[in-house]
Amino acid sequence: MDDPEPHTDHDAAHAPAHDTAPGWTTTPVGPELLRGALEVEHTARGVLPHRLPARARLQAPAEVAEVEAQPAGVRLAFRTRATTVELDVLATTTVYRGAPAPPDAVYDLLVDGLPAGRATAGGGNVRTVDTATWAAVLTPGPPGTVRFAGLPEGTKDVEIWLPYRGVHELIALRTDAPVQPAPDRGRRVWLHHGSSISHGSNADGPTGTWPALAAARAGVELVNLGFSGNALLDPFTARTMRDTPADLISLKVGINLVNHDLMRLRAFTAAVHGFLDTLRDGHPTTPLLVVSPLHCPIHEDTPGPAAADLSDGRLRFRALGDPAEAAQGRLTLRVVRDELARITAARATDDPHLHHLDGRALYGQADFDEFPLPDDLHPDAAGHRRIADRFAGHAFGSAWAR
Repeated sequence: MDDPEPHTDHDAAHAPAHDTAPGWTTTPVGPELLRGALEVEHTARGVLPHRLPARARLQAPAEVAEVEAQPAGVRLAFRTRATTVELDVLATTTVYRGAPAPPDAVYDLLVDGLPAGRATAGGGNVRTVDTATWAAVLTPGPPGTVRFAGLPEGTKDVEIWLPYRGVHELIALRTDAPVQPAPDRGRRVWLHHGSSISHGSNADGPTGTWPALAAARAGVELVNLGFSGNALLDPFTARTMRDTPADLISLKVGINLVNHDLMRLRAFTAAVHGFLDTLRDGHPTTPLLVVSPLHCPIHEDTPGPAAADLSDGRLRFRALGDPAEAAQGRLTLRVVRDELARITAARATDDPHLHHLDGRALYGQADFDEFPLPDDLHPDAAGHRRIADRFAGHAFGSAWAR
C-alpha cells in the first residue's frame, strides 16, 4: 500500500469542537463501529479499545497492559455519505528520557479500501519514563481532533485506522451525514500474534505495518495481537486466542524470548506445546501457522538479554549474552528456529492443519543487506513492506490459507 495523499485540515486538528453544528451528526463510538478490538472499555470521556479482554488483563503484568491498549490494527469502520469526518481523541504518548522523541502518531483513512488521507490529532497526555529507574511521570494534556475533509460524494465504506503506538481514548465521531456500521463483507478473519515487529515498530503508519499490508493484499479481516516486547507464550494470550473467532491463525514467536532471556530450551519446548495445545482446544481444525524469527544479527548466535544503547545519540540494541552458553540451553534465534521446526513437524503428523514458516523466508540475510535494521532489532517502513509482500506470497499462497 503506497503512502496516501493527505486530505486533512491541520488548523482544526488540535482542539475538539464542543457543539455540533447544524447538519452534523455525532455518533457514539462502540463495538459496532470498531474492528480489531477484542473489548471496548467505557471511560468518563468515551471509550478505550483493548486487544486483550478484562480477564486476561487482570493476569497481565504492567508492560503487557501498556501495549495491549495500544490499538495496533484497530480501526473504525462505517458506511456513510459524509464528505467530512472528525474524531475527537485523547492520546497518551510514552517518551523515554534521553531517547529521541517518537514521531507523531498518525491516523490513516481508507475509503472503499483505498488510501484517502492521513492526519494527526494534536494535544494529548505525555508519559515520560526515566530509563535509569523506569519511573514514569504523566503530564496531562487536552484532547485533540483528527479531521478528514474532501471525501468523495456518495455512499462509501470508510475506515479510520488508529495509530499503533500510544493509547487512544475515543471521545466523539462527527460527520456531515449519518453513519452506520460497515456491513460484513464475508471476509475471513486472520488472527495473528507476534512481537513488536507485528505490533508495528518503525512502520510509517497504522496501515503500513506488515500485518496490515498483508491483510490488505489477501483481502482478510485482521485481528492483530502483536504485543511489543511481549510475545512470550503467555497463557492468558493463548486463552484469548483460543476464545477469539478466527478462520486463520498465525503465531510468530522467538525474538522476545531471546531478548528477554526469559527461559531456557527445556522450558521453551514445553511452553510452545502448551500454547499450541490451548489454541487447539478452541480451534481444533483452524489453519494454524507457526512462524519462526526473522533474521536479526545481534541474536542469531548470541543469547539475550538485549539492552538499549543510546551512546551515539540514537536508539540501538545490543545482545549481552555469551554465545558459548547456547550449548547449555540459552536461547538464540538459531536455537529457536531449529526447535520450532522440530516441534511443528512432530505435531503435524496428527495435525494436518498445522504449518510452519521459517522467518528468514520473510526477512533474511539478503534482505538485511538491502534494508538493514535501523536500531539493530526492528525493520524500517521498507522492511515492513518487504515482509508483507513475502508473507502474502509464502503464507496466503500456501496450504495454510486454504
